[in-house]
Amino acid sequence: MSMENGIIIKSLSGFYDVETAEGTVRCEARGRFRHLGIKPVVGDMVALEATEPGCGVINAVLPRKNVFARPAVANVDQIVFVVSEVLPVTDTTVLDRMIAMAEKAGVEPVICVNKCDVADGERLRDIYTRAGFTVYAVSAATGDGVEALKRCLAGRISAFAGDTGVGKSSLLNRLLTDAALKTGAVSEKLGRGRHTTRHVELYHIDGGGLAADTPGFASFDEESFQPEAEEVERLFREFAPYLGACRFVGCAHTKEQGCAVLAAVEAGAIPASRHKSYVQLYQEAKSRNSWEKKNRKKV
Repeated sequence: MSMENGIIIKSLSGFYDVETAEGTVRCEARGRFRHLGIKPVVGDMVALEATEPGCGVINAVLPRKNVFARPAVANVDQIVFVVSEVLPVTDTTVLDRMIAMAEKAGVEPVICVNKCDVADGERLRDIYTRAGFTVYAVSAATGDGVEALKRCLAGRISAFAGDTGVGKSSLLNRLLTDAALKTGAVSEKLGRGRHTTRHVELYHIDGGGLAADTPGFASFDEESFQPEAEEVERLFREFAPYLGACRFVGCAHTKEQGCAVLAAVEAGAIPASRHKSYVQLYQEAKSRNSWEKKNRKKV
């Protein structure tokens, strides 16, 4: 039996399509994975053993650099957040929460403002450019800006996230290779491959790279995102130049006098909407942390 390594590009009903140098192999996982509490997911690099042409078993999951529970995907290099300034207008508070989640996971957030043929998206572009993110202005309808986005995707595993109606699926269909399109274009209405059960799948991008279509912002692994209150400031990258410069040690950056972060917000160096999102996340984390400490004392 031949042994080789590959990447899981599709997982469905206990079967895994693993792409190797020799082609795609339909695999099952060894029973021992259940006993070890390990479940292979899309994006995993695995060691497999061929059992017959086109079929095999997964013997090992190679070390991951990250893994998300929902959607079940591993080794993501970046999350492309597709947003819009026209119906539906993206809620920056929700977007900032998802960006913070990506930052905590060590995954690079990329902001893609779609529908720029209808509205230029200048407000969103300004907010996230000033915050220090890579921002692309595109139109899935006309193709404008798509080539520049492709260059950002080359050689990487990217997860695409965006609320229903922002044009995420239309954009993905612009980006996919002809072969990927033939095997199942992503449906704008359903947010998944046409005529298939919901699943996570990696698609080949025209020009290189792999992309995973994922659920909307609200369901992107938010359940496991519970940062400590003192950690939240580090999840807003534009705060970094000002941390440690506040008048008081342990400044919460919410309303304190002599706060360097608040001064930067006032000066326009930090977008006001980003600071508002920070305050909400900080207060949520502080309340949760206080509740957890109180309940630990009771136990």
